[in-house]
Amino acid sequence: MRLVFATSFFVIATSLSAAPRPEHVVIVSIDGGKPAVLLESEAPSLKKMAGEGAATWQASTIFPSKTLPSHTSMLTGVGPDKHQVLWNDYMPIRGIAKVPTVFSLLRAKEPEAVTAIFAGKMKFRHLWQKNSLTLFDFGGPQPVVPAASNPEVEKSKIPSQAVAKQFAEWLKTNKPRLAFVHFPDVDSAGHKDGWGSPQQKEAIKVTDQALSQVRKAIEDCNLASTTTVIVSADHGGHDKTHGLNIPDDMLIPWVAWGAGVKKGHTITQQVTTYDTAATALWLLDVPIPTEWDGKPVIDAFE
Repeated sequence: MRLVFATSFFVIATSLSAAPRPEHVVIVSIDGGKPAVLLESEAPSLKKMAGEGAATWQASTIFPSKTLPSHTSMLTGVGPDKHQVLWNDYMPIRGIAKVPTVFSLLRAKEPEAVTAIFAGKMKFRHLWQKNSLTLFDFGGPQPVVPAASNPEVEKSKIPSQAVAKQFAEWLKTNKPRLAFVHFPDVDSAGHKDGWGSPQQKEAIKVTDQALSQVRKAIEDCNLASTTTVIVSADHGGHDKTHGLNIPDDMLIPWVAWGAGVKKGHTITQQVTTYDTAATALWLLDVPIPTEWDGKPVIDAFE
């Protein structure tokens, strides 16, 4: 019995330590990407990456299933009870997230690491911690000190293909250890016309083309063999809204593609959005804080 326990412990310990160690990790979020709607839409790039890599269409977000709280969990590895980002608008008075992000933890280990956020919504400034990013892009590079409050700017969105173009251009001269790319179009269409509407499916088609730009940029820069890409979402939706603790709102996709990823694999491990942060740190050989809720999705990797 002791031998079985010791062997099991050794296997678990080895699995956690034997990460594929890519040189680069890119996290892509399809805002409002409800799996059921994605799967019945024209999204060849996403489906190809899922088929070539490892995927589950049954991952979960956090509650409340809203954009800023969910993305904060995605990039900090903890639930809302710990990160306390419960608001969902850009509100400079609330300051910056108080728990460390994947970017700040990477920089703590590798101070010169190149890191970036390409955001489709200004509210992601709440995740821009001091000395954590090489670049925060919102329709172009943003200054460290935010400008005076401007409701029109704060509520504006950068279209997915424009976000992808900014990332692709920047990638030509920068080789990030860690980058986050956010596509807002699917969520915007859901709020305007409804989740699963023809208009939202068209937005998925357009966003999938943006995802293709990201993948092509990685390949064109000869980074495909050393880069792991994680594609996920912050929440789903129902009718013209989201935020409830129901499957329509809580289920999200989780796709890993690239360096070290199993080929054509269906992930059986239960995945929650804060596992994205833990997986990114694990891949980059950065210690995962013991207080994190997130665990690396080791089932997706060789």
